[in-house]
Amino acid sequence: MTRVMLSEFIKIKRKLILFLVVLGPLGVVGLQAVNFGLRYDWLTSQYKDDLWGGLIGEVTMLSVPTILIGLTILTSMIANIEHQTNAWKQLLSLPVSKMKVFAGKALLSFVLLFMACILLVVGTIILGICLKFGTNIPILYLLKMCFFPFLAAMPFLALQTWLAISMKNQAIPLTTGILGTIVSMYATGFPDWMPLKWPWLVNEWEEPVYSVLFGIVTGLGIYLLSLIDFSRRDVK
Repeated sequence: MTRVMLSEFIKIKRKLILFLVVLGPLGVVGLQAVNFGLRYDWLTSQYKDDLWGGLIGEVTMLSVPTILIGLTILTSMIANIEHQTNAWKQLLSLPVSKMKVFAGKALLSFVLLFMACILLVVGTIILGICLKFGTNIPILYLLKMCFFPFLAAMPFLALQTWLAISMKNQAIPLTTGILGTIVSMYATGFPDWMPLKWPWLVNEWEEPVYSVLFGIVTGLGIYLLSLIDFSRRDVK
């Protein structure tokens, strides 16, 4: 598996994928920098009791759709490396099982999105310090709000990985992911069993960890089904 992952990282070395990983969190932090720069007095008065909490909340509002559209584009770009060069048969002729190939693609997407979340944490801290919110940073809350939506979005990561790998025409996976992202922006009023609601960490129990658990369990289920499907599929 280590060799598979090293191979995957080599493939994306000269692609724009790593740039996209940096661009996502940078864009979120940059937009909030503009937001607070233009409305500093009003926003700080609204969040005067908890400036860091207000900033983290504002960042989260942008990070959730960014995660969903980001994983859509990432999975498509990663799978499209083989699609563009018609290299699936060549790849699967190597002494590596189909399951490891699929797992490598999925794990690469997970790692890259995890890296993006780390950058989001760092960027939010830098922005808060630049805005003179002090150094009493609620690290645990910040980590939760940056990583929990990502973990709750695991069903979409698994689904988009399967769609991107199984379909040569990337218009379908991209359209599915974009429509899902748009619908998710209105999902806070959906029933709790709706996966599009989970990345917002809102539920009737008022416990964000439940949304994360739902996301991880459902994501693993979709991933396993996708893994079985790919292992049985005749790849052209």
